[in-house]
Amino acid sequence: MTSSLLNNPRNYNPYDLLRIYTYYRTLLGSVLLLMFQLEFAPKVLGNDNPTLFFYTSIAYTAINFMTLIVMWRLKYSPSQRQLFGSLLIDVVAIGILMHSSGGAISGLGYLLLVAIAAGGIMLRERISFFLAAITTVVVIGEGTYRFLILTQDNKALFASGTLSALAFLTALLFQHLTKKIRLSYAEAEAQAEHAAHLQKLAQLIIERMRTGILVLNNRAEIELCNQAALKLLGAPHPAAGETLRLDRFPELYRKHQSWQRHANDHSPFIKIDGDTTTEAKANFAYLEPSNTDNVLVFLEDVRSLNQQAQQLKLASLGRLTASIAHEIRNPLGAISHASQLLGETDTLPASDQRLLDIINNHSKRVNQIIENILQLSRRRPTKQEPIDLRKWMPAFIADYKSSKTNGYQLDIQLLEKNLGEITSDFIYDDIHSFTRMEAKFDISQLQQVLTNLFDNGIRYSPAIDGRTQLRIEMGIDVTQHQPYIRVIDFGPGINTDNYKHLFEPFFTTENTGSGLGLYICKELCEANQAIISYKRTDKGESCFHLQLAHPEKTS
Repeated sequence: MTSSLLNNPRNYNPYDLLRIYTYYRTLLGSVLLLMFQLEFAPKVLGNDNPTLFFYTSIAYTAINFMTLIVMWRLKYSPSQRQLFGSLLIDVVAIGILMHSSGGAISGLGYLLLVAIAAGGIMLRERISFFLAAITTVVVIGEGTYRFLILTQDNKALFASGTLSALAFLTALLFQHLTKKIRLSYAEAEAQAEHAAHLQKLAQLIIERMRTGILVLNNRAEIELCNQAALKLLGAPHPAAGETLRLDRFPELYRKHQSWQRHANDHSPFIKIDGDTTTEAKANFAYLEPSNTDNVLVFLEDVRSLNQQAQQLKLASLGRLTASIAHEIRNPLGAISHASQLLGETDTLPASDQRLLDIINNHSKRVNQIIENILQLSRRRPTKQEPIDLRKWMPAFIADYKSSKTNGYQLDIQLLEKNLGEITSDFIYDDIHSFTRMEAKFDISQLQQVLTNLFDNGIRYSPAIDGRTQLRIEMGIDVTQHQPYIRVIDFGPGINTDNYKHLFEPFFTTENTGSGLGLYICKELCEANQAIISYKRTDKGESCFHLQLAHPEKTS
């Protein structure tokens, strides 16, 4: 793998180095030409052949200027052939300038080492050594020409040999250094890609976390937040360049201030006011223990925590109800059976018959309590699935109507008479037109919750003109982006003092109730990550509000 990184030109772009080298060679040609014109070193520059030196330096400088202009305008990435050709021009031009100035003894030949060094960095190993070999041929050839043809002493030949040896040593040294540089470059590039990949993964993980994440600076400005946090806070995604401040969310801001004053003495639970009050848990921590400028905030939806607590409660309740069913149901059955036998006695006085009715009614009530508790303990795990409420709700209402047509007495018959008054109204809080209104819930458990709420509503709604009415509203909460269902009746409603006890087990306002119906509804909603609450409408009507989980929310 190392060799492929070293030999792959895409992993090491010599453009920047070639640009610097082009500046150097352009400056070199210009300086040599200027020094020659000013006769700065007449015994060195062009002392053997001034005309050849002059025209060679002009041509070399012009070529370099043209190369520099092309690089400016095109910004191309040169190939190995182009790099070799450019360096070969340097070798030929400097070789001619060296020849016209007295050969290797003049010292101009050492400028070839710069070209060899550049080739060692920018060219592949074999091409670099080939360039060094050509340079050696040029230098040795020029020295041999002087020794054999011009019959000069062997100083020129010795200088040429020394320069040739230095050319190969330079090629070897810079090839070794280039391998190190390219390997370091490739490793740095790989590490940068890996770091970018990890950063992208971390960003995706944070965005998809169900826990809200906020990062605050020392000015209480939100520098980073994910979608879960915005959803819990009921805030739209900030526009580009917009800065969110924590004081935009007063309850969370107060918790943050309280945490800064007393880190171990604050309640982590906050309520976010909207169409339905959502409760969240906020935990604060410094991003770095040694730096208190940045604060990390974790926001958790309490519904998920309640769901986990729900499982623990059900496990304990299951063990309890097994003993309740054995210890209470059998004696209750004996009492009920004895009451029925006693009721069959022909000589039973009317006053005693009234007492038997009381025994039978309360036996049924106790039995219903046991049935409700067993229903909670034996409830199967939720199987949540997306539900299109616009299609599902009318079908449920039709099934509910039909279920009330069999086996009921006069008061239920009156309800049957007025079933046409149960309506389904779709309320849109958003300006968009929804073609689908999806929620996530266990269908059988949603049926159980709504059946209980419908029954309660019909039970407490007064008969107006001989008709009992309910109103069902459905819609999408714009701030939470979650569907909701409202069951509204026209009864007197619940006393304000009883609001906090409404969903507690065994709490009831009537003598014949078990006090478990609304508790079961609450437990079923929490198991499906939904919220049930009681409120009054703007007109003062009694309303149970169900805020359901979004269909894309995972369990």
